Amino acid sequence: MSQFVFENDLQSVLKLDMPITNAPMPRWQRKASSSSGSGSTSANTSSLTPVKAGNKSLSTSKTPGKTPGKNTKVQNTPSKAGGDRYIPSRNKQQLEVASFLLSKENEPCNTTPTEKDHRKAWSMNLNGYDIDEAKILHLGGKPMNAPEGYQNNLKVLYSQKTTPASTKKTTRYMSSVPDKILDAPEIRNDFYLNLIDWSSQNHVAVALHNNVYLWNAATGDIVLLMQVESEEHISSVSWIKEGNFLAVGVSDAKVQLWDVESQKRLRNMASHTSRVASLSWNNHVLSSGARSGHIHHHDVRVAEHHIATLSGHSQEVCGLKWSPDGKYLASGANDNLVYVWPNVQESRDSTPVHCFTQHQGAVKALAWCPWQTNILASGGGTSDRHIRIWNVSSGSCLSSLDTESQVCSLVFAPNYKELVSGHGYAQNQLVLWKYPSMVKVAELRGHQGRVLNLALSPDGSTIVSAAADETLRFWKCCALDPAKKERTATKSTSIIHQGIR
Repeated sequence: MSQFVFENDLQSVLKLDMPITNAPMPRWQRKASSSSGSGSTSANTSSLTPVKAGNKSLSTSKTPGKTPGKNTKVQNTPSKAGGDRYIPSRNKQQLEVASFLLSKENEPCNTTPTEKDHRKAWSMNLNGYDIDEAKILHLGGKPMNAPEGYQNNLKVLYSQKTTPASTKKTTRYMSSVPDKILDAPEIRNDFYLNLIDWSSQNHVAVALHNNVYLWNAATGDIVLLMQVESEEHISSVSWIKEGNFLAVGVSDAKVQLWDVESQKRLRNMASHTSRVASLSWNNHVLSSGARSGHIHHHDVRVAEHHIATLSGHSQEVCGLKWSPDGKYLASGANDNLVYVWPNVQESRDSTPVHCFTQHQGAVKALAWCPWQTNILASGGGTSDRHIRIWNVSSGSCLSSLDTESQVCSLVFAPNYKELVSGHGYAQNQLVLWKYPSMVKVAELRGHQGRVLNLALSPDGSTIVSAAADETLRFWKCCALDPAKKERTATKSTSIIHQGIR
């Protein structure tokens, strides 16, 4: 029986139907009672949880109410329950207005100006504000004016547009190794000679000592075109624009003209007194530069081929290039000068349009920009090492870049609008520069000797470099993306159809 009585007492204790009288007071009640006065303090202490007799002495010692040296001002928690949370009191009328504005946002607005004025007047009288300008959260008062002379630096920072270079994504792949390597035994290691050229019919002409070889880039076939006497050597080669005739400059001061299809020599033109180190075509006119410093114009159609002489250089003419539009002829020589000559074919003498004297070394590397025909790039030798960009229309130097190595050859790559330079001492590398910013895009290394000459393939995708290490290296560094190539092919097809008609 006593067991049942014990269980009944235990169940009555565990029931939570009635309030707990001896439980600790909530924190907010203790705060409220402590702030009411000292009289309530004694009453509250009686309702605290009883402590053991052994710990009674410890409970009588209170913790100091403030830390020494700290501020005596204490911020009390609000006396009402939930008062320590910030809940802004919103105007009920504003919420109703906001709900009304949201509901009518998608409705068509067909009100006339008179109705708008009437509605604004009613809203101002009834609500005290314009209902069209009502906001749920509204900052009252006008903003303070900035002090005189104040400049907001963040305005410049966040208002500038991103540069195209940072937003444009590039998918261009460029191999750091050559696509093909061919042996070029007995190629002359002479800075002043021009020993390779790539035709529009995809043939590469290479001068190896006293021989001229033709390499078919499509089939890989090699043909020996010509050979001179052993004591002489080939000093320059140049293809005509159509790609069916090849001009060959020889160390015996003569210029030969060859038909590559029949492999026959058409002409052997003699007018110079020293070796011919540079050649350049302008339609049917062939220009040749010699060690004497003279430049001769040859009309290959007539028997009296020598039609004009350009005298300006005092040393060997090692660079010679006609502009794409045929208006100007650029010449560079060992006298560190760059001349720009007009297209004067009938007169025997001519005066240069410009004479650029900024280079401090021999100027062999010359290249005209194919998409800006008045832009000329020139490169200096070991004592200069600079690439300079000229505007021949104004005669001004647009930019100058120190490459820190000998500039032997320059070629413009139109697919990506870049300038490719071949270098000698001391890096022996090819460098791709973005035009006109002249920012370095890539470096192509592999040659063990200085790069003597560069030539561009007809499609503009591959560059061949001839070097003193007796190798020809083909770099496929300017190949177009497939999508871009299709767009270019579509444009070119229409031009071809027009030509056929």
